[in-house]
Amino acid sequence: MSREEAITRTFVELADTLVDDFDVIDFLQHLTTRCREIFTLADAAVLLAYPGPDLHSPAPCDPSPALSKVLDLALREGPARDAYRAGATVAPGDLARAPADWNNFTTQARAAGYTHACAVPLRLRRQTLGSLLLLSTTPAPLPADDLLVARGFADAAAIGLLNARTLEYAESLNDQLHTALHSRIVIEQAKGFLASQRRIPLNAAFETMRHHARQHCLRLTTVAHNVITTGQLPQPPNTPPTSQRPGKPTRSTPYE
Repeated sequence: MSREEAITRTFVELADTLVDDFDVIDFLQHLTTRCREIFTLADAAVLLAYPGPDLHSPAPCDPSPALSKVLDLALREGPARDAYRAGATVAPGDLARAPADWNNFTTQARAAGYTHACAVPLRLRRQTLGSLLLLSTTPAPLPADDLLVARGFADAAAIGLLNARTLEYAESLNDQLHTALHSRIVIEQAKGFLASQRRIPLNAAFETMRHHARQHCLRLTTVAHNVITTGQLPQPPNTPPTSQRPGKPTRSTPYE
């Protein structure tokens, strides 16, 4: 797939929110994954401010410990907060010359190996849902054309989220967005348990849960809760439990 095809496909995917099994957490994770792939970034993350007037928490993603610390600081200072507050793109260039009031964010980001940080708002007209933070480790900043595409992705994501809310389940989407602010811990716990149980890297454990959720039309948080409570990936809908299948012994491994 060419880069142009990947960009076009991403816009189509971000518009596809009018479905019965829409999962806002997987949707936002997909946005950050596409940004990393298309723009060759070290990391990308969505920070949500919905409902409420301020950034509250990163949307669930697959962060390293170093990135988690950067995101925690990004809630209070830095390009993601400024982009959300201003409703505009913030691209200061080299972190070595970042604004003085970003001191804590800049120090942590540079310690984690990032050289450049920029952010675009998730915004439709006067309504801003959060911001998309883009982090790189390259000598040069994100090119201006790529930054415009990233802004387009963020705009499309905001439209997709608001369309999903408007169509038929405003209350459900509001609940999902609110839950997304608090579900990162559950997903991180499940990812750690699955990685330990299967002796695989953390990112592989996360992709295993995400693939299982998408393959069986389950929410990512549902999969994570099941891993924590039973030690296993959940059974697909309408599939008999393993204990009901003849000749298949079962074993429950509780999460501790």
